[in-house]
Amino acid sequence: MASKTAAGAPGAPAPPRSRKSVTGTRRTVAALFLLPALVLLGALVVYPIGYSVVRSFYDQSGDGFAGIDNYRALFTDDGIRTALKNNVLWVVFAPTVATALGLIFAVLTERVRWGTAFKLVVFMPMAISMLAAGIIFRLVYDQDPDKGVANAVWVGVHDTFAQSSAFPKAHPGRESPLRPERGGGFITREPVRAGDPVALPLVGVAPDLMPDSAEKAVRAQPEPGKVTGTTWQDFTRGKGVGTLGAPDPSELGYPGMRIEAVKDGRVVASTKAAGDGTFTLPEAADGALLRLPADNFEEPYNGLDWLGPSLVTPAIIGSYIWMWAGFAMVLIAAGLASVPRELMEAARVDGANEWQVFRRVTVPLLAPVLAVVVVTLMINVLKVFDLVFIIAPGSSQDDANVLALELYRKGFSEDQPGIASAIAVFLLLLVIPVMWFNIRRLRREVRR
Repeated sequence: MASKTAAGAPGAPAPPRSRKSVTGTRRTVAALFLLPALVLLGALVVYPIGYSVVRSFYDQSGDGFAGIDNYRALFTDDGIRTALKNNVLWVVFAPTVATALGLIFAVLTERVRWGTAFKLVVFMPMAISMLAAGIIFRLVYDQDPDKGVANAVWVGVHDTFAQSSAFPKAHPGRESPLRPERGGGFITREPVRAGDPVALPLVGVAPDLMPDSAEKAVRAQPEPGKVTGTTWQDFTRGKGVGTLGAPDPSELGYPGMRIEAVKDGRVVASTKAAGDGTFTLPEAADGALLRLPADNFEEPYNGLDWLGPSLVTPAIIGSYIWMWAGFAMVLIAAGLASVPRELMEAARVDGANEWQVFRRVTVPLLAPVLAVVVVTLMINVLKVFDLVFIIAPGSSQDDANVLALELYRKGFSEDQPGIASAIAVFLLLLVIPVMWFNIRRLRREVRR
């Protein structure tokens, strides 16, 4: 009968040891250290998500089971449908444009001496809170060109190519020889004759708004075979103050006022008034009606209604890009610094120009970094709330609505927590595929 090997005998197998974690710590101890974090994770993440899912199946009071009615409202409620449409615009354009600008900035500043300073300036908006950025852009997009920077620039460019009228409020006064014409202009009641000076008095322009080139109005002198006249600001207030229908020494002419001679509905001659309001028309104007066209009285161009129904969403997306283009630029610049320079030099040696190097070498090598930036911004824009809530005025907030804002409105303003919970769950479902894509990409990078 074989004898049993003693426990301590040489060659005897060692007793099994308790398994430890990768770091050498017992699993029980590791679990104790992780327990507080797991409790917080469950209390702050898992429980709210679970509660939102459960609450989304109940009615407004929370007592009655509503089934999928709250989810059906996501596709039937006009406000939520507008929010869905705007979220699609946000996801498509905001990450794409911000990433493209970040790529351009990173590549262009790589070779300039002051590139670091430029990157600092572009990245600086990231240090501003969404609340502060919203207030800034609410002022930037103000309709008044004297307050809003966007319209100040837009109006400046517009007026460079199309001068605004200096007399938008001008109109005939009492006992005027002019009558309103269809389309906004004014025309004489009777035909004019050569050699007989014409008076075309107007009122309505504030003295401080008169053009700088305006001079004291004078009575036009007759010229043989020509039609002469004066158009001026006839602000006579009453008897003894001035002469109604005739230039007084204190009254100013309308410089640049365009006058047309019209016969049988056709313009036969035209001219512009001098600084003192006088004008001269050729003999062809004899027997014609004198017309002051409507473009003399057009309101000044005040720019675009940036926060109106049609432009409010693109305007807010623009403010978001202003904030996050610097974030994209910094990440892409970091990736660009790790790109092997010999590959670019080899492409240039092979005859590729800078555009071809950028398109066929730089961008493919930066594809992993670009994917990180785009995915991060996509997750971010799905949750955008602050900018829309602050920038969009009440009159167009419905047109700028997004899912996060609609969640807030349903949950707090309209007291519909069931629908608000359904929107929250829907947002979570939208974010999950993007996160899953990001996790898969990270795992592929680790395997490499």
